Amino acid sequence: MGEAEAEELTPHPFRPPPLRPLIADDWAAALALDRRSLGGFWSEALWRGELGRTGSLAFGHDGGGVLLSIACGWVVVDELHITVLATDPGWRRRGLARALLQALAAAAIGRGCTRATLEVASGNGAALALYAAAGFRTAGCRRGYYTNGDDALIQWRSLRGAGDGLCPPAV
Repeated sequence: MGEAEAEELTPHPFRPPPLRPLIADDWAAALALDRRSLGGFWSEALWRGELGRTGSLAFGHDGGGVLLSIACGWVVVDELHITVLATDPGWRRRGLARALLQALAAAAIGRGCTRATLEVASGNGAALALYAAAGFRTAGCRRGYYTNGDDALIQWRSLRGAGDGLCPPAV
């Protein structure tokens, strides 16, 4: 076996695409990702508003000009309200969503947040597993919240002393 063949068989560690803060001009890339990953959950107007909102937090993984994942949140007093977390279907299960949660949490802690909350469809098993692994716990339910009739589970977690890699301990 030659060197080239041996190199092809040698496993390479996964290197995630660069993570960067998103700006208002990223709305079209966010809309395209939304269509690929969420089936067009948000409109152009909602994406423009979300990424242009003063005080919002937004991060994404950029795959050479194509947005592969996105997370957005609002800081409300001392709480981070996560509004969206989405990953391109071809890039799921590679740690991108977890990295986005970490980035949001770190930025929120930097702005004085002590807790984080989000809503997730009760039938979204993959998201529920991710959030449970990140320390979120269900605290309530909004019956029939989504247009398809799914319930929304309201989840919370503390951002103080997480110690699980989601975010740095609060100082």
